Amino acid sequence: MTVHIPSLDERAGELAQQHVDTLTKPKNSLGRLEELAVELAKMMGETFPVVSPPGVIVFAADHGVVSEGVSAFPQEVTMQMVRNFLNGGAAINVFSKSIGAKMCVVDIGMAGDIEEEKLINKKIKCGTANFLNESAMSRDEAVKAIETGYQQAEAMIHSGVKCLILGEMGIGNTTASSAVTAALSGISIEKLTGAGTGIEENKREHKKQVIRLALERRKPNAEDPIDVLAKVGGLEICGMTGAMLASAANRTPILVDGFIASTAALAASKISNSVKDYMIMAHRSVEPGHSAILELLGKEPLLDFQMRLGEGSGAAVAFPILQSAVLMLKEMATFESAQVAGQV
Repeated sequence: MTVHIPSLDERAGELAQQHVDTLTKPKNSLGRLEELAVELAKMMGETFPVVSPPGVIVFAADHGVVSEGVSAFPQEVTMQMVRNFLNGGAAINVFSKSIGAKMCVVDIGMAGDIEEEKLINKKIKCGTANFLNESAMSRDEAVKAIETGYQQAEAMIHSGVKCLILGEMGIGNTTASSAVTAALSGISIEKLTGAGTGIEENKREHKKQVIRLALERRKPNAEDPIDVLAKVGGLEICGMTGAMLASAANRTPILVDGFIASTAALAASKISNSVKDYMIMAHRSVEPGHSAILELLGKEPLLDFQMRLGEGSGAAVAFPILQSAVLMLKEMATFESAQVAGQV
């Protein structure tokens, strides 16, 4: 795939930094908040960037590998939770509302169907195949899922969204994420595989063995991220990958959630390395694979709240930090305007 991602606007960053240094505070006293303001200016090409309203897209899909007993929950929970999203009862609904976000839910590959006007139906197929026995999807299906995510993000951005948060719902997706990350990075399954939805230690060992065998059988090409996604990935992971590429192509910051979203971020960076310039990592998940991805991407998260829910929830919780950074730029007085003696 060929995606044009613009370079960061270094001049906008310089102007933002100059303004930050005139604000009524000791230099660098707001620490990383100052750095964030400058990063956002570079991303958006504006000295005084705006990140509101944020947009939240939750991609939902099912995973055939669930039949191997890798999750604490049965597959039907995916559809049940999507109904919960549509009814406004999930964590991401609560947090999205609190930050004034536009939110949508996309069926990109659930095993069943929900007839609901609020649900965006972009189903590629009714869940992936069990990648222990065969590829999760065809290459064409993976590309179509990435393109679908790209299109959904572009639509959200064109509706006026200034910052993108991507979430997911799919029982079994930590298994797929561990497999994708291992294939792309060469990091061992032992270091990447966690409890997911809360499986016990003996089941975690079984989960690792399933992933290990799947990688041996499928032999995904580490140099070809689409091959990796097709063989051991998930449709919602592909959707988020495409959405991140679209966000970067449109100079829109991506506030990246936890392990599943960061797996998509890693895949997106393998398709176009420049997409990393537009990523801000919201938090550090307790899933062990997440810390590995953060290191691979060279990113430091904003928060460490011991979260592992997914849905985009950690990113929505972190969004007010971005809002604080841009409001600091826009609304704080300068030494001159406030008639305060500046630093010598």
